[in-house]
Amino acid sequence: MSRPVSPDELYTLLATPSLVDPVLLIHLTGWIDASGCAADARDAILDQIAPTPVAGFETEWLLDHRARRPLMHIVEGVTTALDWPEINLVSGRDSTGNDLLFLHGAEPDHNWRTFCDAVVELARRFGVRRVIGLGAYPASSPHTRPSRLSATASTPELAKLGFTPATLDVPAGMQAAVEFALHRAGIPAVGLWAQVPHYLSGASYAPATQALIEGLVVAGGLVFDSSELAAEALATRTRLDGLVADDDQHRTMLRVLERQYDNAAEVEASISGDDVAAEIAEFLRNQADGDR
Repeated sequence: MSRPVSPDELYTLLATPSLVDPVLLIHLTGWIDASGCAADARDAILDQIAPTPVAGFETEWLLDHRARRPLMHIVEGVTTALDWPEINLVSGRDSTGNDLLFLHGAEPDHNWRTFCDAVVELARRFGVRRVIGLGAYPASSPHTRPSRLSATASTPELAKLGFTPATLDVPAGMQAAVEFALHRAGIPAVGLWAQVPHYLSGASYAPATQALIEGLVVAGGLVFDSSELAAEALATRTRLDGLVADDDQHRTMLRVLERQYDNAAEVEASISGDDVAAEIAEFLRNQADGDR
């Protein structure tokens, strides 16, 4: 970076839609997203809201392009285009007509504080009433039970919106930094985190994606169609049941996880914040190795 930048230099405003009490959703790739469940939720939402571009961020100031290289298109030896990674803000409506904004794209590598200030600036401009981030992490939970959602939030009240409040120390992503900046600006913010069975964190897992979509009803009053995800979740359950049935060790592990899930007191006693943090750290190491 050759010089400091101001928040309004980080984005270009493309439209100024008239929105009524919108919720701002956030998903930025590059942080904790076990099984890609939050990315799948993002795609499902964008498919339903007929997104309209509102702002585009200047990624030259935000991204390390050696870590997030543009995609080069080659046709019969000829380079035809480069697709650069983007960070965009779009607007739309849920299935009941509620206005919303969605900030999505690559997690910034640089100028985090200024990026947070830019998001706060845009949230104030459009009268955002609440901000909800989406994520997923590996947890000691069985695929035979509904996917739980954990929450991080700017206030104790928001953290207990019917979800499991998280208690652990882990490295922060941009979503957490934005959440904290919004809290200081007086805008309620909550992060929804789907718990993915730790033995599946490398594979697609529709039940957790469905949980994120349906959790938006409680977290922000947003309603989306999750019927396709429900069908995928059922197919996933059937497939995994078949795999577990063929292995005695897997069946034993599953019974232990089911007992822990069914008894909340036992879960709290047997799965500490350190255990969860260790699982997340291992997931991040594996994710980093896969990026090399």
